[in-house]
Amino acid sequence: MKKTLLAFALASAGMLAIPAAFAQSAPTDNGGWFINGNVGRTAIDHGPYNNGHDTGYALNGGYRWSFTPNFSLGAEVGYNDLGNIRAKNIFNSSPVIAPGKSQLHGWTAGANAHVDLSPSWYLSGRAGLYSWTGHGMSNDVNPINKGLSDNSWYAGAGVGYNITQNVSVGLNYDYFDAKKHSVDLSTDMISASAEFRF
Repeated sequence: MKKTLLAFALASAGMLAIPAAFAQSAPTDNGGWFINGNVGRTAIDHGPYNNGHDTGYALNGGYRWSFTPNFSLGAEVGYNDLGNIRAKNIFNSSPVIAPGKSQLHGWTAGANAHVDLSPSWYLSGRAGLYSWTGHGMSNDVNPINKGLSDNSWYAGAGVGYNITQNVSVGLNYDYFDAKKHSVDLSTDMISASAEFRF
């Protein structure tokens, strides 16, 4: 009986220590320098690329200022490549000639925010300027392949989990606006991300 009570007391003490251990590892200041990367599925759902998708990636870095223990706001710069999506005939969804593939990549500069829901979970948001370069088919009766570049905008949101005070993983949705001269390469990306803060 004494051994059972001793085991129960040790187990109870261990269970009480678990929240304290997690609380010690929880971030107390969510500001500072960061780098992150995303890899995921890109999609274009309009024009000659309707229902097309590929794999894309993004790399970002920046700095966040902590305004409260659970809210930080920062600036970021980055680069992305949103893949090559094959154009399709809008009447029968057959692939068209290989040069009809889209190509979109560019640089981003904007603001980002983190709202901690708990020591482990957070919501994120981002928006800013998108300086892009791409190739794509025009949305005309007789489409032609054009090379274009311009400045536009991007925006996104996500949810993440802090593995440690410096490392987190997340799921994100981002939209990159890229339209010019009847070519619409605007792309959605759903991605997994990893971030390191230092």
